[in-house]
Amino acid sequence: MTSLETAKNIVKILDNKKAMDIDLIQTQELTIVSDYFIIANGTSNTHVRALADEVEEEMTKLGVEPDHIEGRATGWILLDYGCVLVHVFDPQSREYYNLERLWGDAAKVDISDIVTPD
Repeated sequence: MTSLETAKNIVKILDNKKAMDIDLIQTQELTIVSDYFIIANGTSNTHVRALADEVEEEMTKLGVEPDHIEGRATGWILLDYGCVLVHVFDPQSREYYNLERLWGDAAKVDISDIVTPD
């Protein structure tokens, strides 16, 4: 599975679990850390944990395990799938850290064909 396929699968999983404001950002031209960032938020800390747990569980079913998971007890959970980094925030943490601004030079990937319209 390519890094883009992995990223799109994760976007679908997040969307199915009602994640909010999902963004897929292509970072491969800007950093060696990853090819893609996925940024999403839940409505509460409980929802954030449920989103992260669902991504981990569904990707495991596809045979893809995270290299590392950080922040399970915070408002920002990071799931590291090697070339794809998944950032799941509570609304306040997402606004505070504003990764979209920090990575403003990165190209956004159109996911309108994947996510359910608002």
